[in-house]
Amino acid sequence: MAKYGKWVGLGLGWALGGPIGGLLGLVFGSMYDGMQGGVFEYQGAQGHPYGAPAGTTKTRPGDFAASLIVLSAAIMKADGKVLKSELDYVKQFFVRQFGEQLAKENMLVLRELLKQNINVQEIAQQIRLYMDSASKLQLLHFLFGISSADGHVHTSEVDEIRRISNFLGIRSAEFESIKAMFYKDVYSAYKILETTPDANEDELKKAYRKMATKYHPDKVSHLGEEFQKAAKEKFQEVQAAYEQIKKERGMK
Repeated sequence: MAKYGKWVGLGLGWALGGPIGGLLGLVFGSMYDGMQGGVFEYQGAQGHPYGAPAGTTKTRPGDFAASLIVLSAAIMKADGKVLKSELDYVKQFFVRQFGEQLAKENMLVLRELLKQNINVQEIAQQIRLYMDSASKLQLLHFLFGISSADGHVHTSEVDEIRRISNFLGIRSAEFESIKAMFYKDVYSAYKILETTPDANEDELKKAYRKMATKYHPDKVSHLGEEFQKAAKEKFQEVQAAYEQIKKERGMK
């Protein structure tokens, strides 16, 4: 399976079935002729084509990584051009998560994916069925990171992330919360807390506690320490938003 087997060996489960498995199979086939072992024929628990039945297990690191790299390619292709800043952002993320060598291999996979037609609806619907809620929100956070990597708002990419978010079953308020972490306006702090400027102090405190719980890094601890570190960024944005509102209102 050569060096790419190391990437596949991250613990992939349900992601190796369905649309994601088919797309990755095509990519690996073009990267490594004669790849053996039938890894993309994975049947999972009790012969289920995507692994364990939906909702029975938490997302594994390999499943998250597979979903991440496929959707990353979809976002980067959304505006018809792939920017170096986007590639650098993704590479730096994978270096932080997996180390230099594995990041290099992942980038080779990504570059091949950028040449493929990606059916975003089918991919996202598979993820919706088999990925837990906290992991889906972390996935959305990373996609916004790609979109904003060069410091500009790319409407086509944001629209594509919104479309993916809808297919994933993510609520509009959750989408706006994570978007506000990257694209700031006068109401960003309130959007991050999923509340509005007319909320009273008690409502703001309640909103903060709710969001702090939702975005706590422990929610994705099952993905491993590296992904948990990335989740801290969302948690810190929630804290910063609440502190900003408290300062503006003179709250204690």
